[in-house]
Amino acid sequence: MRHTGSLRGRSPFRGWALVLGCCSLGLPLTAAAWSLQINGASTRVFLHVGTGTADANNNTVDRVTADLTTAQLLSGVPQAMTNSGGQSRSLSGDNFATCPTPASQVLIGASYRRNGNSQQQATLSVTAPASLVSAAGDTIPITEISWTVSAPGSPVPGIIPAGTFVAGQQQLANVPPNTYIENCHTFRYANSAIRAAGTYDGTVTYTLSAP
Repeated sequence: MRHTGSLRGRSPFRGWALVLGCCSLGLPLTAAAWSLQINGASTRVFLHVGTGTADANNNTVDRVTADLTTAQLLSGVPQAMTNSGGQSRSLSGDNFATCPTPASQVLIGASYRRNGNSQQQATLSVTAPASLVSAAGDTIPITEISWTVSAPGSPVPGIIPAGTFVAGQQQLANVPPNTYIENCHTFRYANSAIRAAGTYDGTVTYTLSAP
């Protein structure tokens, strides 16, 4: 998702489709490009979450899901989630395979470009609902969804940190001027309680804001 005429970029990431025991959980979701300096230019922000395009807006919304069998649900063991998108290569221009297994990883990247000597930074944040909700009205707290991060070969693999979703907005990272950052996010469902059967959905939205 690319924004050149706006100072705010938003990227919806669809779902947690959690299928629990018949339930489904889903969240609609040579130089390596992990933290790169870029040339100054007119003020702009660039944000992509999952499937993206370097030189145009991309309205694709990736979906992260976990389909649990009854045995998995009853085990109480955290479950890995899968990604519907296939974005494995950086959009920074070098085409580096930042996320080698896109079926289980979501590539997130952000840049902030501006002229002048200002050191004000852009802010990457994510906004999530309080719960995932099924058609029957049952809920799963959004805090059941967490993520780890990676970036093969990077000296700063946690440039966008690992974490757990909370209800509302949470800040993820600052982006210095004329800098591009990215890494891979791998999502997990905590599976800390037995839930009613069903498909639980929710949407989280990533935002990059600049002063």
